[in-house]
Amino acid sequence: MKLHYSRNPNPRLAVAVARHLNAPVTFVPASPFAPGQAETYRPLNPSLSIPILEEEGRRGLWEADAIACRLSRLHGTGFWRTDDEEPDMIRWLSWGKANFVQACDMVHFEYGTKQRYRIGPVDPVKVEEGLQAFRRAGAILEAEFSKRPFLLDSGLSYADFRMASFLPFNDVAGLPLSDYPAVQAWYRRLKGLPAWNDPFAGLDAPALPAAPLAADRMPAPI
Repeated sequence: MKLHYSRNPNPRLAVAVARHLNAPVTFVPASPFAPGQAETYRPLNPSLSIPILEEEGRRGLWEADAIACRLSRLHGTGFWRTDDEEPDMIRWLSWGKANFVQACDMVHFEYGTKQRYRIGPVDPVKVEEGLQAFRRAGAILEAEFSKRPFLLDSGLSYADFRMASFLPFNDVAGLPLSDYPAVQAWYRRLKGLPAWNDPFAGLDAPALPAAPLAADRMPAPI
């Protein structure tokens, strides 16, 4: 199996899952939008986005959540729950992507993605929308993590990885995570996992372009 990746948020998430599970994959740095690369990757994913999991005899599997599900099932672990907790896990995946993750993405897109790739100035209206959404979702998560260390009662699951997928980029986004101490403590627990803290250790992982405004967005340490 080959996992095509980059340092961007969703590919990072897939790499972290693979490293956490010790999955037998070959990690392949990828840049489908680079000149001359599109036709190599289009048969694997028509949208050209990564991560992509390539397996002999199977169609290319794309989207980080699908890849996490596949790797967890192949590994025979419950990282992606398949028992009675699966609906609860899926609930957090669905809510997180529509709320907390989306809020993080909105702010990161303005200060990170747009600045890295020179696709426009920061839109302060979008930033404020993202921050408001972050505060609403953060308050809900603060209450949940005040009751237990991870999203599910039984402990760490893929839902935690997905919920945190943009937080490794908070040096650019500058989200006020320190306003939510239980959420911050949960994220510190994730950072204690080597696969999450540095999923690219020992891999060929070209750095992302610099975000010029990052120095002005430094949040309190997580």
